Order: sequence, then structure tokens, then C-alpha cells
Amino acid sequence: MRLLLVEDSARLRDLVGETIRMAGWRLDAVGGVEEAQEALATTHYDLVLLDLGLPDGDGLDVVRGLRRSRSSTPVLVLTARGAVDERIAGLDAGADDYLTKPFNNGELLARARALLRRAPVSAEPVLEAGALRFDPATQEARCGEEVIALAPRERATLEILLRNAGRVTPKRGLEETLSEYDEEISPNAIEVLMSRLRRRLAPYPTRTAIETVRGVGYLLRETEG
Repeated sequence: MRLLLVEDSARLRDLVGETIRMAGWRLDAVGGVEEAQEALATTHYDLVLLDLGLPDGDGLDVVRGLRRSRSSTPVLVLTARGAVDERIAGLDAGADDYLTKPFNNGELLARARALLRRAPVSAEPVLEAGALRFDPATQEARCGEEVIALAPRERATLEILLRNAGRVTPKRGLEETLSEYDEEISPNAIEVLMSRLRRRLAPYPTRTAIETVRGVGYLLRETEG
């Protein structure tokens, strides 16, 4: 899952960003309408968290642009505009939900999960290989009935590998997908990440293996027994 946060307050970007990343979702954060439009034009997002009072325009312009392009990406508006008529205007413009500042982080995550469940991606089946299962909607990894504890980037990596199970996942593709907006992940960091993921999975009888295909990428395959 990859989310876009559009918020001009650097402090709030940091606070919300930490909450979102701790929940296991990848996040790009920008501070204005123009940056948001550029990000949405080049990257697929599963959810947009949108402030309305932005320095270079009205956040509702971002919503209207999405809907004009027939994008169904859900939008959760985060704003100090709490009046009923303003909430109605946001919903009429195409926003899916509204959360008034200041808000509780638990409620933010609950509303985000609800919107992600309604989005088309939530209809995707649980990803499986061997005894390993990963639910894209809940970001939960299991081996049989046991939950596997993974760090956020480890969960994101496992999801990518499972989507390509039986096929080589190019290393460069992993770098691009796991990199957040304006924050690239290095090839060495990918290798360290794979090593950590293997260690996390090792105690469980997943009947899978993550192989390095030198010079190309990584292959998650099922094993016997």
C-alpha cells in the first residue's frame, strides 16, 4: 500500500508520516497542490490524505483533478475546516471522508483502513506461496495460523515478492517501488533488507525460499516439504 500525504505543515507531515509508516504503509509526503498533482501524475496511490488550506491553492482542486481523470483513488480530507457546509463542499467535490483537525491518530488509521477496504485493491485475494500468506488490505503476514512480525519495509518487500512468486523480481524495480517520494533506497540497502527478511521468515515452516539471482534481482519460490 502506498499513500500520499498533502500537508503544508512540516511538523504535521512528520507526525502523520510516522503514524502511517508504523502502520506498515509506504508514504510520500508533499506540501502543496502543484507537488501533489505531479506525484499523482507519476505514481499510483492507494489513498490520498489531503489538507485543504495549502499555500499554492485549494486542496479541493486536487480532488477535482482526480475525479476529472476518472481516478477512483480514495481521498481522506484532513482539515481545520470543520463547518458543515465546508464538509459538504469537500464531499461533493469527490472526497470520500473527512477528518477535522486536531484528530486522534487511532481514528486516522481506522478511517484510512476503512477507505482502503472499500477501494478496488481491497478486493485482491490474499497472496500465497507455500504456507506463507499475506493480506494486502491488513498488511498481515502469516505462516499457517501464526502471525509473522515484520517491520514496515519488510512487509512491503514481502508483498512485492509474493506478487511475483515464481518469477524474478528485478532489483532495480524493488529500489523504485520501495523508495518513498524524494527518498531513494540504495542497492546495498535492498541487500540488507533481503537478509533481514530471510531471517524473519527462517523460524517458520513457510515452504518458500528467497533466492538471489545475481545481477538481476530476487526470486521467491516454493520449496518441497
